[in-house]
Amino acid sequence: MDTLSDVLSLLKLSSYVSGGFDVSGDWAVQFGPFEGIKFHAISRGQCWVCVDGEPAPLKVSAGECFLLARGKPFRMASDPSVEPIDFRSLVSQVKDGRIVTYNGGGEFLSMGGYFTLADGQADLLLNMLPPVIHVRDEAGSSTLRWCIERMGDELRDPQPGGRIVAQQLATMVLVQALRLQLSGERSEGVGWLFALADKRMRAAISAMHETPGAKWTLQTLAEQAAMSRTTFALRFKELVGLSPMDYLTRWRMTLAANRLTQSRDSVAEIGLELGYESEKSFSTAFKRVMNCSPRRYGRRQTQDAQSAHDAAKDSATSAR
Repeated sequence: MDTLSDVLSLLKLSSYVSGGFDVSGDWAVQFGPFEGIKFHAISRGQCWVCVDGEPAPLKVSAGECFLLARGKPFRMASDPSVEPIDFRSLVSQVKDGRIVTYNGGGEFLSMGGYFTLADGQADLLLNMLPPVIHVRDEAGSSTLRWCIERMGDELRDPQPGGRIVAQQLATMVLVQALRLQLSGERSEGVGWLFALADKRMRAAISAMHETPGAKWTLQTLAEQAAMSRTTFALRFKELVGLSPMDYLTRWRMTLAANRLTQSRDSVAEIGLELGYESEKSFSTAFKRVMNCSPRRYGRRQTQDAQSAHDAAKDSATSAR
């Protein structure tokens, strides 16, 4: 499995397409904080996107999209100077995923997708993504455009099974957007995604993902990248925002968290397979990254899953 697939599979994406937004004239809509990943794909027209904490607004046009992975409030507008309305005031107009019309519609159309993340360890990976990913209309983006157009078709004319189709299309938009970002020549941010666009950094990261339990050192990772140790360490930190060994530890702990909830392997077995010579050394590293011991993490996830199951069961019983 390639590195991008590794990361996305551990994120355990659940796609919830929020629907479309059809608008005209002067407009601005404010979105609040959120969990997971959001994207908006522009089918018609253009808009400005202002994300809290980011220095400048982004201009996003038809055939392009933007992804947000840090949960920051943001605003979409025909002009950054327009006073925004709260998106929640429009929610009552959404019916079965159909497109919301504002100011009569006709000039601008976007489809929004929202991906929730199943596991608590996902925050470790989201924090390695840049706050905003803008995928521009470039050569090779025909797949992205096709997905955006099909999403619009599903929202405009719902068919049996349409929700599933729309969710799969939204996932395709996400993956294609990340692919296009990786294939671009620009290096505009810090995070593992930008690092994967660098062939030498990708070689080192891929090696860590393929054999996370190997006895990696800064020297052996630099050899994977065909670079000197010092140059590799500086370049990796510049692109990823973490040192190579810190990234390796975080990736190991992400794998460990998944194993603790998805398998019956003991803490000692998981630690050994991830390169730790003793349960104590593994537990120390896990607690430093995850802020709790492996055993406590496993129990907490089990309890959360049981609580969710009980709540669903109670809801089904009361509905009878």
